[in-house]
Amino acid sequence: MNDNVKIPLSLFNQLFYILENINVRGYDDVFQTEYFDLLGALHKKKDLLELREAYAAIIRAKDEDSRHWARIRYLRRKRLIDGGV
Repeated sequence: MNDNVKIPLSLFNQLFYILENINVRGYDDVFQTEYFDLLGALHKKKDLLELREAYAAIIRAKDEDSRHWARIRYLRRKRLIDGGV
């Protein structure tokens, strides 16, 4: 059984925006921990989606120069996601 769910990107972005803007300071520690774990997982997913789009730009590049700059953008994004190493 597949445990993954597909949702439209627009819905994901809306969910991400709303969760990112919720103030959870008044909630107990357990709720806050679960909230920040969830938000962290969504941040990671968003980063990976952006990385995949950056990679697709390399594939779709119309010429060698465009491909070069798309690859540079991809590698910079990948470095940020991998922890700035």
